[in-house]
Amino acid sequence: MTTLATRQLNRALLARQGLLRRRRVPPLRVVESLVGMQAQEPRDPYVGLWNRIEGYRPDRLGRALLDREAVRMTLFRGTLHLVTARDALAIRPLIQPVVEATFFAQGAFKRAAATVDLDELVAWYRSLLDEAPRPRAELVRLTAERWPDLDANSLAYAIYLLPTVQVTPRGVWGRSARATVTTVESWLGAPMVATPDVDALVRRYLAAFGPATAADLRTWSGLRGVREIVDRLRPELRSFHDEEGRELVDVPRAALPDADVPAPVRFLPEYDNVGLSHADRARIVGPGAIAWGEVHWGAILVDGFTAARWKLERDGEDASIRIERFRPFTRAERADVSDEGRALLAFLVPDAARHRIRIA
Repeated sequence: MTTLATRQLNRALLARQGLLRRRRVPPLRVVESLVGMQAQEPRDPYVGLWNRIEGYRPDRLGRALLDREAVRMTLFRGTLHLVTARDALAIRPLIQPVVEATFFAQGAFKRAAATVDLDELVAWYRSLLDEAPRPRAELVRLTAERWPDLDANSLAYAIYLLPTVQVTPRGVWGRSARATVTTVESWLGAPMVATPDVDALVRRYLAAFGPATAADLRTWSGLRGVREIVDRLRPELRSFHDEEGRELVDVPRAALPDADVPAPVRFLPEYDNVGLSHADRARIVGPGAIAWGEVHWGAILVDGFTAARWKLERDGEDASIRIERFRPFTRAERADVSDEGRALLAFLVPDAARHRIRIA
């Protein structure tokens, strides 16, 4: 089998993620091609789309959320994702066992769940959320009223055993609201897909993140039996090796650019699946990179790999991006990072009196 070097895997990932060049495409088409976008921070999908779409306007995604063409819901790795309405109904049934396992792994919830009829509790929460969207704090209060002798705060995590969405206006650009949830079926007015297609999900992952190992797919999805799925699909997949000798599988005809294709500077949001969806992140995390996952920090790609981290800061009417490097920049890299940072500032805070880039 052909061996793919790390730089080749890097360029393949960037090409499939839309990070080699911006294109004029509808935002929801990009969201579906990426199989969803991390959305713990409401701003993150907007920054992610700004990196990928030429002339991107954030109000288009905001309108899609208001029109319920897209939703923010608990999905891969038990974290909040932005997905299209169609994917919400098709993917969540496949990920449901993963979500349940994630929350039962939390000791406090597991202990609390053992003190109550969990089926009764979940059914009661479903009736409450179908009746009206509610914040978690309200569910905690209602739980304490119904079961005054139990740990209501821990029990309320049972709402995540239901397929729920965070309702708008939370998540809409330029608007703010506390997190309030309801069931995805009531929000979208449609049932979950009865026979979801796990093979199709695996193909979509490979198209967006491949070539990849079975371990990469497991890291992204949390699914069990990944090796069996890959073996079942093997006749239609192509295979490679990475530099460590591990088998990589891929869908036919997906992009495999040359390793020397130029990769522009990109400011990733605080959370972006491009850096979270492989067991071995060497294809994008550069040598010497420190953890950038602190609150409000995002990663900067230079020549395709993480080379710095960034954070938006406000000082009165001024706005700045603070940049901490993981390695020295060349003069050309420093200029490119500054230019891209100023463009991002103009997108994030267009009304600021002054924009500044601060590179440490």
